[in-house]
Amino acid sequence: QVQLVESGGGLVQPGGSLRLSCAASGFTFSSYGMRWYRQAPEKERELVAFISSTGSSTNYADSVKGRFTISRNNGKNTVYLQMNSLKPEDTAVYYCNVVRITSYWGQGTQVTVSS
Repeated sequence: QVQLVESGGGLVQPGGSLRLSCAASGFTFSSYGMRWYRQAPEKERELVAFISSTGSSTNYADSVKGRFTISRNNGKNTVYLQMNSLKPEDTAVYYCNVVRITSYWGQGTQVTVSS
């Protein structure tokens, strides 16, 4: 079955960096685009970044452009989200997602940006 396991979240000061990872299994990872979403308290889940199956195409929410970078390693079945210049408004639970007939989600990893 499809499994997505996020890691790498934590507490970081404003201006700091974190790298999230999402380990995937149960499907042919290299055949699917991958997405990172986030959900802040009392807000709707929002799409943060997308990467195509080969990694040749990416796109980002306006709020994170120039600060976040999505990448993938198809040999390791893993997608990453490098987050730099973090702001308090980036505080959220971050989820990776794949759409394979239906939509699959990981359990999420908490990112807290605070001094």
